[in-house]
Amino acid sequence: MEFHYTLDNNLLTPEQRSFYDENGYILIKNLVSGEDIERFRNEFAKICKKEVQVPGLIIMRDVAIAKSEFIPDQKAVTKIQDFQEDEELFRYCTLPQILKYVECFTGPNIMAMHTMLINKPPDSGKKSSRHPMHQDLHYFPFRPADLVVCAWTAMEMIDRSNGCLVVVPGTHKGSLKQHDYPDWEGGVNKMYHGVRDYNKNLPRVHLVMEKGDTVFFHPLLIHGSGMNRTQGFRKAISCHYASADCHYIEVKGTSQENIEREVLEIAHRKYSVNMPITLKDIWMIRGRLVKGQRTNL
Repeated sequence: MEFHYTLDNNLLTPEQRSFYDENGYILIKNLVSGEDIERFRNEFAKICKKEVQVPGLIIMRDVAIAKSEFIPDQKAVTKIQDFQEDEELFRYCTLPQILKYVECFTGPNIMAMHTMLINKPPDSGKKSSRHPMHQDLHYFPFRPADLVVCAWTAMEMIDRSNGCLVVVPGTHKGSLKQHDYPDWEGGVNKMYHGVRDYNKNLPRVHLVMEKGDTVFFHPLLIHGSGMNRTQGFRKAISCHYASADCHYIEVKGTSQENIEREVLEIAHRKYSVNMPITLKDIWMIRGRLVKGQRTNL
């Protein structure tokens, strides 16, 4: 049998490879230990309380919460990105049990390109806790897409009540769609772009996950998440990996141009960078080799 979206390996069964080919994702139960997840939770709490300073870390706050008086703890922080300089959280990206799956998609030279810990807040009634349906490739200026994969691990039980991932199976076989800010009444969080003209009638799958379960998915898979209707903060940790053999592309004149503009604006503000800088520069600084050799990226 011929598989298009996974490389030959001794880990995935033919059924699993065929499922990923068809659907663009695969869920592996109980991959990350409760002990590791506890450590990641504790480190996240320290970051929120400003007990540790992490160079390059981006801390995001929900539009609905950011406008209220600021409280320096987890209640204001909805997501942290780019934790590659935090030794404890970055351990997630190097867990051998995660990397052995990643290698089935990327091959032996593996770069950790983008890291996130998501702390989805209880919805304030403005529905701002949901994430529009999108394709992760929209944010990435590297190709080929088939050598990129996301690992996304539930840090607790996640189901429809607290805003689990929603995927549109098979959309990884399509192309990169135009993304914009959705016109939602309660406002949308910065950088939360969504697929333009998204077809709401496509069949969707809600991924119910238990603590430690990990889903691996293709960067063209259309996915998002619903709102968190519980009182707790729903946590997940994730990393996007790419083969070090991938190459950068020029996004000017493509549907990804709007992302470049926003990312550069943030970089200029955050690092008061005044030199001309491209999306590629930012990704080259962000990327970390986690296995094999840094051949190209």
